[in-house]
Amino acid sequence: MSAGNEQKLDPWASYYGPNLGYVQEQYELYKQNPESVVPEYRELFARHGEPPQYAGQPSGPVISASGAAQVDAKVLQNLVAAGKYVWNIRAFGHLAADIDPLDIGPKSNTTMLDAATYGLTQADLEALPAELVWTKAPADVKNGYEAIEKLRKAYTGSIAFEFSHVHNEEERLWLKQKAEKELPKTSLKPEESKKLLKRLFEAEQFEDFLQRTFVGAKRFSVEGNDVLVALVDEIVQDLANDGASNILLGMAHRGRLNILAHVLNKPYSKIFSEFHHSPNKRLIPSEGSIGINYGWTGDVKYHLGANRSFKTGETVETRITLANNPSHLEYVNPVVEGFTRAAQDDRSKPGYPVQNLDAAATIVIHGDAAFPGEGIVAETLNLAQLNGYKHGGTLHIIANNRIGFTTESHDSRSTHYASDVAKGYEIPIVHVNADDPAAVIAVARMASEYRTVFKKDFLIDLIGYRKYGHNETDDPETTQPLIYKKVKAHPTVSRIYTDKLVAAGTIVEAEAEAIKQEVVEKLKAAYEEMKQNNGQEPVHQTKEPSAEQPAGIAIQPVSLEQLREINTELLRWPETFSVYPKLKRILERRATAFEEGEKIDWAHAETLAFATILAEGKPIRITGQDAERATFAHRNLVLHDAQTGETFSPLHQIPQVKASFAIHNSPLSEAAVLGFEYGYNVYSPETLVIWEAQFGDFVNVAQVLIDQFIAAGRSKWHQKSSLVMLLPHGYEGQGPEHSSGRLERFLQLSGEENWTVANLSSAAQYYHLLRRQASITETEEARPLIVMAPKSLIRNPRVASKASDFAEGSFQTVLEQPGLGARPDRVERLVLATGKVAIDIEEAIEKDESEDKDWLHVVRVEQLYPFPDKEIAAIIARFPNLQEIVWVQEEPQNMGSWSFMEPRIRKIAPSGVSVSYIGRPERASTASGFQQVHAFEQQHILMQTLKHSPSLTYNSGR
Repeated sequence: MSAGNEQKLDPWASYYGPNLGYVQEQYELYKQNPESVVPEYRELFARHGEPPQYAGQPSGPVISASGAAQVDAKVLQNLVAAGKYVWNIRAFGHLAADIDPLDIGPKSNTTMLDAATYGLTQADLEALPAELVWTKAPADVKNGYEAIEKLRKAYTGSIAFEFSHVHNEEERLWLKQKAEKELPKTSLKPEESKKLLKRLFEAEQFEDFLQRTFVGAKRFSVEGNDVLVALVDEIVQDLANDGASNILLGMAHRGRLNILAHVLNKPYSKIFSEFHHSPNKRLIPSEGSIGINYGWTGDVKYHLGANRSFKTGETVETRITLANNPSHLEYVNPVVEGFTRAAQDDRSKPGYPVQNLDAAATIVIHGDAAFPGEGIVAETLNLAQLNGYKHGGTLHIIANNRIGFTTESHDSRSTHYASDVAKGYEIPIVHVNADDPAAVIAVARMASEYRTVFKKDFLIDLIGYRKYGHNETDDPETTQPLIYKKVKAHPTVSRIYTDKLVAAGTIVEAEAEAIKQEVVEKLKAAYEEMKQNNGQEPVHQTKEPSAEQPAGIAIQPVSLEQLREINTELLRWPETFSVYPKLKRILERRATAFEEGEKIDWAHAETLAFATILAEGKPIRITGQDAERATFAHRNLVLHDAQTGETFSPLHQIPQVKASFAIHNSPLSEAAVLGFEYGYNVYSPETLVIWEAQFGDFVNVAQVLIDQFIAAGRSKWHQKSSLVMLLPHGYEGQGPEHSSGRLERFLQLSGEENWTVANLSSAAQYYHLLRRQASITETEEARPLIVMAPKSLIRNPRVASKASDFAEGSFQTVLEQPGLGARPDRVERLVLATGKVAIDIEEAIEKDESEDKDWLHVVRVEQLYPFPDKEIAAIIARFPNLQEIVWVQEEPQNMGSWSFMEPRIRKIAPSGVSVSYIGRPERASTASGFQQVHAFEQQHILMQTLKHSPSLTYNSGR
């Protein structure tokens, strides 16, 4: 039958939507008064009666007798309601999604996902064109109802999406395309499904084998989130295929052994050997790793890192590195991101390093309680788009087992999801059910592609459960009895996925069992191999620390002529560049610094050190909250044009430079930034990496990074670092938070030559120390350097040094006060001091009107650790009539250096010579907040130091 005949048989076929609504309105008028409608409608209604509620297809707006377009108000209302409905499905569909394997999460109000909430019926939606409800709807979607149903299915399945908080329209469109059209059609090929099943068996059987073989041993099983292994493996492969030559992975301990075995390919036999009882039980901790970590103290097996190289093609090789991590779960985050930035930066040429975002990528696995609970997470997320720290996006995975130790989510966070912290940083979030492995793989591919396309962070919230307690010795049923009833009754993911594949005809049960047995046999064979090679290497004992220059490190001096040439170039800037006039005058004073009678101050010395290090081909990276200018406005290595605001750094332009110089102001963060710089330095050991605190006191915010990584990384993991920390320190009446760099904490953590701690008193010393530090990067002698950096001393003329002090000599661990000790037989008191107070003592000596100073000698201890015992002992030996050695400090007695120095001084003090203390008494707070109190105390310390009463021991106070 022709279309024309159909039209004749059905007079309503051409009326649809607004047109039909108009006709219905005319019919109501017709019933009341036939004369009130035009003759054409009177004839139509007389012949065919009442128009139907729904009919025909849209044919455009109805044109009234007057020629005006008429639109049905009800239809418009339904369209608006449908638009709201669709928006809420996209924004809140996750609340009704099937993403909780045990159904133990909090229930949400999902009425906004019901059509009735918007006054819509199925018939209302069927009457709407699909295209008006869902822009660019697939061709097979016929009407609004089908559009809504498909969208609901896409947003409320085992994958749930949150990206309405992403501001960028291009990203949102990309994410919608993936969520609504691509992922619903995604399926794994049969061979991919079998490979995934094998991965599930490997993860599951590995944990089961450890559980049965090493009963009661801690391993922090991944069971309940077994698919995490396949997820990480898939992301690694995808990133490698996209061209990443370095993949940097950070995670805490849950599931770590499984990732080591199946992503890093650490041999089963080596992992088993770490569990096996050692024959040397008195020296080797039951959970230690001696034999793996010979030569250092080691760490428990589920903290260790590893690396592996593999090829995805004929020529492209990718290296994946899992960072070592302590039990401070999230503190590895900035470290591994520092790894990534270092892997992306080309530091071989002058200027800022040239960054290739495609060269390296980051994967970080978080705990669901730790992600919202630990502030380091937010600090690290904040780095993602900052110039000094961005690296093209981190792929975050929350291994969500719904319990933190024994704490459920209602006690551990105020947010609905563990992932909600990420919303403030516009990071797309996908929640996925860990019992749907195929969906997990689809999400992995989406995440990798997003990172490749947009170079931004992406978060996968992998929601599973925890089969055992916090560790395998813990009984979780005492605190979560209801949850663990469900856990015990719940099938494993390998069983769930096997049943799904069998039902789909992809595999038969016997084939699945054969795959499982193959995995089990491999584990048994590795265990037998381990038993055949059960020897342990002896425990290594560390030698005593030495303050001497590291053996084999030759530091070539820079001649006076070379320094002059560099200094001249440092004062050149483009002719069109307008330096701020006040700063220009300050900088131009440096032009005459190498003339007779002139001196070089602290900031100038630092710049010369940087320039000479760069001239030797050593790259430098320095960051801090005010690193470009410096807190005390002394550095000014990034100049700002006074007219245009453009920036210029002379260290990028001088012809002598042969390597990159990166200098960045950091966010107001200590922990994340310091962790990032530590990671950068570990991954690029050739780089002199420097972090400067705004004030030294603020370093205590980063104490975990200091304790677990910087101080102990070499000892625990054989992880070498030459990181420099500049901590402004000195008592100048600025109050408790602007005085102390917490020197005592660094000294307390000193051991095994783990780092160098210095408190300097001259610009030349700083120059030589920086150059010495640069000389040991990339060597076995590499150690971090902790410098109690000056504040007022930056501009104190007593700290400035002659040009010859730079061209000649080297760093000295101790300096003797000029003009004292000329008559050794008359010296009765030896004063030891460090840093600013030593300068104060020098000034006080010059002001002291008494002529007789033969009884006194003063030594500045420039390097506190390793303790320069030989150098100090040699000085002591010169004074046969010495009666006392006094340690003088500004800090309270329970802080600063005294507690560290006292036993070491006593060890080298001659018999009969007393060792005593002059300084502030013990205090709870680091310093006074009152200038007059500070001045009185400081003067009292100096007076007692210069008071000739060798028979007394001083402990000053008010």
